[in-house]
Amino acid sequence: MKVRILVSFKNSVLDPQGQTVKNALHTLGYGFIKDVRQGKVFEIDLKEIPRSEVEKVVPEFADKVLANPIIEKFSWQIIEE
Repeated sequence: MKVRILVSFKNSVLDPQGQTVKNALHTLGYGFIKDVRQGKVFEIDLKEIPRSEVEKVVPEFADKVLANPIIEKFSWQIIEE
């Protein structure tokens, strides 16, 4: 089983890298782009464990290790193979 975890800044946190990308896109003529938020994507292969266990541990380790809960949020999904 594989999970994909997306970590990004909370909406209330300034994202200077996202702003830089947005400005570059505007300079290239893509003025219709309203906002850009950058983030991190983790794809993690798991050993054979029950789905109920996955649903318990993924949010646990994402919150403890992958995201800084003060300024970041995360979402995740199971990728069926």
